[in-house]
Amino acid sequence: MISTDILIVGAGPVGLFTVFEAGLLKLRCHLVDALPQVGGQLSEIYPKKPIYDIPGYPSVLAGDLIKNLMQQIEPFKPTFTLGERAESIKTLDNGYFQLTTSRGTEISAPVIFIAGGLGSFEPRKPPIDNISQFEDKGVEYIVRDPELYRGKKVVVAGGGDSALDWSIYLSDLTEELTLVHRRSEFRGALDSVEKVMHLRDAGKIKLVTQSEVIGLNGNGKLDEVIIKHDTEGLIHKKTDHFVPLFGLSPKLGPVGEWGLAIDKNAIEVDTFDYATSVKGVFAVGDINTYPGKLKLILCGFHEATLAVQSAFKIVHPDKKLSFKYTTVTGIDGM
Repeated sequence: MISTDILIVGAGPVGLFTVFEAGLLKLRCHLVDALPQVGGQLSEIYPKKPIYDIPGYPSVLAGDLIKNLMQQIEPFKPTFTLGERAESIKTLDNGYFQLTTSRGTEISAPVIFIAGGLGSFEPRKPPIDNISQFEDKGVEYIVRDPELYRGKKVVVAGGGDSALDWSIYLSDLTEELTLVHRRSEFRGALDSVEKVMHLRDAGKIKLVTQSEVIGLNGNGKLDEVIIKHDTEGLIHKKTDHFVPLFGLSPKLGPVGEWGLAIDKNAIEVDTFDYATSVKGVFAVGDINTYPGKLKLILCGFHEATLAVQSAFKIVHPDKKLSFKYTTVTGIDGM
């Protein structure tokens, strides 16, 4: 079993900044996230979207903000369980919480921070009747290990940054990469669109626009997709993998069953320290609610900063908290 001081559910920007504030107080952190990489929706949905309300940055790309946060917390050596959803918690005899993930990983801690943004993200699935038959048998909604696609025929569907970026990346690994999109225009970053067009011209990506995948065939494992083209009709295409990347849908998920006070799919907190109705459990960022709540990243940073002060008193009830300014002592002196 993994043991830590603060267990953070959610590895988005607010969860990552919690590590920094906890690290200043010598508290160890372990983060759990259902996504296979850190950054939450900033990494998964819009890594190249500019953000304008981070102090000190007139503009910063979402993906760059996550890189900077990871660099900022590196001295504190956080640990991660990624690609696993937080499922259930129970209280142990020693008063610690034990969290179990969707893959059976167990983590214990005296304090839990829920920093899950809008909740756990579930993939938006295309309306294909038999798609569930091929999940993990050729259909993947998230690219967890690019090596899975090496030397294979792959069909990616989608028109956003995730579909474009993964198509670009996987085009160097696959035997054949086909990108299917319902329209002729893409929603992703212009730079990514230009790269896809260049790879198409170079024969590295087969681009099929004004089309959508409407059917799947295979005997125990996917071996064919059926593409409906606006003018050419049905196209039967042999493939080893189908990766529909239509974004993620936020849901409160299992957290909603942890006995916390919930209001309209958000967790109620006390603004003194953003504690929930369960002692030892805090909620910071977009997943919480209180009078005057603003769903901004910088507000989540503030919430995490105050919550960590109370968390210290739970982890070390016999120690006196002495807060120091980083501008005076620096991180190494903490």
